[in-house]
Amino acid sequence: MDARTLRARLAGIANGETARDAPARPVPPYAIAAPAGSVDALDLADRPLVPAAVLVPIILGPAPGVLLTKRTSHLTSHAGQVSFPGGRIDPSDASAEAAALREAREEIALDPGQVELSGRLPDYATGTGFCITPVVGLLPPGLELTPSPQEVEAVLELPVAVLLDPEAPQRRRANFRGRWREFWVWPHPDHYIWGATAAILVHLANLLRSRSEQG
Repeated sequence: MDARTLRARLAGIANGETARDAPARPVPPYAIAAPAGSVDALDLADRPLVPAAVLVPIILGPAPGVLLTKRTSHLTSHAGQVSFPGGRIDPSDASAEAAALREAREEIALDPGQVELSGRLPDYATGTGFCITPVVGLLPPGLELTPSPQEVEAVLELPVAVLLDPEAPQRRRANFRGRWREFWVWPHPDHYIWGATAAILVHLANLLRSRSEQG
């Protein structure tokens, strides 16, 4: 998929356009996420949700991919999890976009000037008490990124070709906070991609595939 096609399919998301086996290991709170405002999100967290933002970076090029990070194991929140660059929205941030770009600069030294913002995906609530606003951005290929050793263990990519495969994401089921809930998992040879990150990827994949079907 080339840059022109990606831009065409992402056009309009700023307006908010919007699939069972139990896992073999215990499910931590960060593995569970639901669209903010949905019935599944009502009792997801036991405290008011904290506003947060993530950048969903799509790297352009002959074989485009979605950039992800693996958080270091010593962090107090979402340690060791595969995620998008992002974090809490600070009072000094003018918008979710500003917060996402600031966090991406802090975490992987991504120059905000290299990001072509394409809009937002719907907010997601997490079991850890955050309300995440995903901000989609396009990046040129070949950028040299420097992960912060305090926050990021590794930078990785999920190919857009995998994202567009409707058979790729797997639906899992687990008991969390007293009732059964479902969550998404994406395949990767070296990492486990689940939680809000996986849910956001599913929404992005559905968006891109639906626009392909529309021509």
